[in-house]
Amino acid sequence: MASEMVNEEMNKGSMWVLDRNLDQPMEEEAGRLKNMYREKKFSLVLVLRLAFQSLGVVFGDLGTSPLYVFCNTFPNGAKDPEDVIGALSLIIYSLTLIPLLKYVFVVLRANDNGQGGTFALYSLLCRHVKINTIPNQHRTDEELTTYSRQTYDENSLAAKIKRWLEAHSYKKNALLVLVLVGTCMAIGDGILTPAISVLSASGGIKIDHPKLSNDVVILVAVVILIGLFSMQHYGTDRVGWLFAPIVLIWFILIGAIGALNIWKYDSSVLRAYNPVYIYRYFRRGKVNGWTSLGGILLSITGTEALFADLCHFPVLAVQIAFTLIVFPCLLLAYTGQAAYIVSNGGHVLDAFYHSIPGIIYWPTFVVATAAAVVASQATISATFSIIKQALALGCFPRVKVVHTSKRFLGQIYIPDINWILMVLCIAVTAGFKNRSQIGNAYGTAVVIVMLVTTFLMVPIMLLVWRSHWILVAIFTGLSLLVELPYFSAVLFKIDQGGWVPLVIAAAFLLLMYVWHYGTGKRYEFEMHSRVSMAWILGLGPSLGLVRVPGIGFVYTELANGVPHIFSHFITNLPAIHSVVVFICVKYLPVYTVPIEERFLVKRIGPKNFHMFRCVARYGYKDLHKKDDDFEKMLFDSISLFVRLESMMEGYSDSDEYSLCGQLTQKSTDFLFTENDNGNTVSSNVDPSDSSYHDSRIPAQSPMGGNSLVRSSGQTSQTMGEEMDFLNRCKDAGVVHIFGNTIVRARRDSGIIKKIAVDYIYAFLQRICRENSVIFNVPHESLLNVGQIFYV
Repeated sequence: MASEMVNEEMNKGSMWVLDRNLDQPMEEEAGRLKNMYREKKFSLVLVLRLAFQSLGVVFGDLGTSPLYVFCNTFPNGAKDPEDVIGALSLIIYSLTLIPLLKYVFVVLRANDNGQGGTFALYSLLCRHVKINTIPNQHRTDEELTTYSRQTYDENSLAAKIKRWLEAHSYKKNALLVLVLVGTCMAIGDGILTPAISVLSASGGIKIDHPKLSNDVVILVAVVILIGLFSMQHYGTDRVGWLFAPIVLIWFILIGAIGALNIWKYDSSVLRAYNPVYIYRYFRRGKVNGWTSLGGILLSITGTEALFADLCHFPVLAVQIAFTLIVFPCLLLAYTGQAAYIVSNGGHVLDAFYHSIPGIIYWPTFVVATAAAVVASQATISATFSIIKQALALGCFPRVKVVHTSKRFLGQIYIPDINWILMVLCIAVTAGFKNRSQIGNAYGTAVVIVMLVTTFLMVPIMLLVWRSHWILVAIFTGLSLLVELPYFSAVLFKIDQGGWVPLVIAAAFLLLMYVWHYGTGKRYEFEMHSRVSMAWILGLGPSLGLVRVPGIGFVYTELANGVPHIFSHFITNLPAIHSVVVFICVKYLPVYTVPIEERFLVKRIGPKNFHMFRCVARYGYKDLHKKDDDFEKMLFDSISLFVRLESMMEGYSDSDEYSLCGQLTQKSTDFLFTENDNGNTVSSNVDPSDSSYHDSRIPAQSPMGGNSLVRSSGQTSQTMGEEMDFLNRCKDAGVVHIFGNTIVRARRDSGIIKKIAVDYIYAFLQRICRENSVIFNVPHESLLNVGQIFYV
């Protein structure tokens, strides 16, 4: 290892030393840019305002749990007051250990620049460990201001774990499957939360009208759900300001009603704050006490949504909102309900509505229904966000994503997923017709997501936070101490509705894994069938064809090399455009890529070939612009690259440090030259291709007219001629060339592989959106090149 490093130093030579010296100012500037994307420091007033706003986005799901916890815990009624106190004690300490200690004070710190959820944890790991199963990253990606990672001492525990995870592909696949399982369960959560929340809120109608049929309650719930999903395309930007006041009023109501019930019915339930009653609860009814954990689990549902809906709220704001408002109000609500049930054991099924004083019954019912809608909205939005993250990382078929807000990047709407969620949600509501079975299904989904988060937090704490292994063991042990008993309890209720999220998750897992498998195989095919630069150079400047006026944008998944579709194209057609640009659009495991760092441009071959490569980089929260903007940004990036390239040639003092000199030496050195305004230009050469020239260029860098004063007249003329040539080609027309790749399984493949590739993946390819649609390419400017490969 040491000898390889020495050889590398010798090969780089003095030019590398010069580069290190000149690179210092750039590192200082990059440090300043990175600080722009770190969590900002907020004033106390602003933090309190954000804490108030977070109530409507983050805590709606957790806040509506008192509607259905006790009715699922005691579906046959509570005969012994000691059982109620034991169940209440379990609820109190579950809320303390999981939402408060685990999530609010530990897991929320593992956010990816404000983004939460399973895929945010996975993207955080991908930046520190090479576990991405589609290896399309380049070293320049790590220079992004939003790309933060740690370096480890070779003998440290973190370095050993990193090497262990990177050693075999089956470990990467196992981690990916774990992430997909958590994601699929979160999608199931997006189906079950609206069903149980709205149905439980609608159930309040029967309290005032006992003779009302249960079918009427189901119908009311279905109507509310249809309205909820039908309004999704408007987004929450216009009505989002209502969410926080509604949820705040809801928490104040349930807290006040709970305190009133403690005083009115039985204050002895306060004994439940002594954890010894948990032990007595299980000792008294071993089997029934254990299976009732499935109902008690519902008291912490919404905890994972708390992490997934973090959005851009600072962690401190969420912590303040939970500890000062949410947590005490929930404790009062559950304690008050328990006091009512101890005195009225026969009213367990609708204990919440029965315990409301008559004078405020209907206002509370209205607020409960509104809070259930807000909770459902938050979960649906979180589902859209999770699917967008999965799509960006190649784990979900391409679907239409609509940005519903100009102010907030995270507010999106996915039409196809929205209608699928609505159909499944209505089917669950109308199919089960009772909260007990839906609650069993809901608990199964929630506890599995929690377990996935616990397992993902272990490498996060060791590799990202560099926590001591004892702290990691304590965190993992306490989390599993609570979650594993709940998981074992929901297993007893699989036949009572718990099978629903398992079936939903299995269906989504199959689709997502097959899509990711097919995407990975397509990338491998592109990599192995790349065209060599020697072949391209051998064709000459005309590429052995007629070069017609215009620009050809050739889309490929490769960030290096010439794709196979290009050779397939020029061997079947006698002409190609005067300017050819290979475009690679790729997503990185970061939440966003700043506009000024989005495009990387390099030249392929000599100048008279007029061939370029442009890599457009996106984070998993970024959205593609319309084609006109995207096309303009591409052309501006190429134009700026030509100017920077010309400036570098003009500034060189000798051939030793000229661009041509670097190209012939196949070096990986950097050459920095400052223009008159003090702006710094950087470029490097890809060692894998001697004729490739990479240049990081800011898409919005200021380029004044005086920046070329020190260039030679011949260089300026060459640059001017090339710019005129590019503009003429642009005016002649732009054609977007896409590869229409069909994947087939080999004849000797197994039956499972044939079903997965020839039927499932092929079906997903037919129904998903094409890349040309995603980039809004006009039909008259589109050219598809078909090819088939076998896996």
